[in-house]
Parts: sequence; structure tokens; C-alpha cells
Amino acid sequence: MKGYMYILLCADGSYYTGSTIDLDLRVKQHQLGKGANHTRKHLPVKLIYFEEYQTIDEAFCREKQIQGWNRRKKEALINGLSDLLPELAVAYRDKGNNKLEKVIVP
Repeated sequence: MKGYMYILLCADGSYYTGSTIDLDLRVKQHQLGKGANHTRKHLPVKLIYFEEYQTIDEAFCREKQIQGWNRRKKEALINGLSDLLPELAVAYRDKGNNKLEKVIVP
């Protein structure tokens, strides 16, 4: 069964990331206030990005990955700027370094 990972833009400008097997139905549920607590408190919401997967498990894993991203990295994904994702994945404390060291653990 197919799965979808999606990102909604909430009325307050925040993003909500979720996963579902029926994208149209789930977005309608969010709009009606029957979705997550976050979206219920920040209506209306707008679907701004989604990815389709072969299974809901894959979509759920992707949801959890993206939920851990900062706002700038999510916006790069939403705007199709995938070439910026590796740079945005670098921790702020490492940004001043020109070269990241590779640590090899035995």
C-alpha cells in the first residue's frame, strides 16, 4: 500500500510534517480540525509539499527524518533546492571550519 510524507504550511507560518496512506483525505481532516493538535490550533493549513513511497512504513520513516530538520533545511526541500541540503545538515558549530574531519571508529 502506498504511503505519502507531506508538509503543511499552517496559518501561523509553522510547518507540520506527517504521513498517510490517503493524502487527500488526510489534508481534508487537517482542514476540518480533525488532524493533529498542532494543525487544529493553527488553521487553516495548506499542503505545500509531498513525497510518494511504496509503503506507509517508508513514508513514516521519511516523516520522522524531516521532523528533525531545522526550518531552513525544510524550506530548501520544499523549494526544490536539494543541492543545499548537505550544507544545511552541517551543525552550526562546524560551519566555521573549511574542512570537516572524518572520524573512524574501530
